[in-house]
Amino acid sequence: QVQLVESGGGLVQAGGSLRLSCAASGRSFSSQAMGWFRQAPGKEREFVTSISWSGGSTYYADSVKGRFAISRDNAKNTVYLKMNSLQPEDTAVYYCAADSRYDSSWPGRTPRRSGEFDYWGQGTQVTVSS
Repeated sequence: QVQLVESGGGLVQAGGSLRLSCAASGRSFSSQAMGWFRQAPGKEREFVTSISWSGGSTYYADSVKGRFAISRDNAKNTVYLKMNSLQPEDTAVYYCAADSRYDSSWPGRTPRRSGEFDYWGQGTQVTVSS
């Protein structure tokens, strides 16, 4: 089992920044690809970004590319999402997710579909005011 706890959400003005954290416990964090998703009111949950278990590869949705950055600290069992130049359309509940399928032959794998992730956090609210 993997437990994921997000933190760092809040209210920020447009153009501002936030850094979300996701602390993982349970199974070996360093062997899991990690991702962030978000869900705005009345909308489907959407992919934001993911990072490979090795940390060497990342992938971003077009809507956040160049503004958001995912990183991981395996020593702290934590994945981060730094969000810059936030806009009102970034308002959503942000979820951390873990993909426990480990493939040592594919250190650059970056899962992107929600079905590829087996564990989810409870979410943290990000609200961007105009």
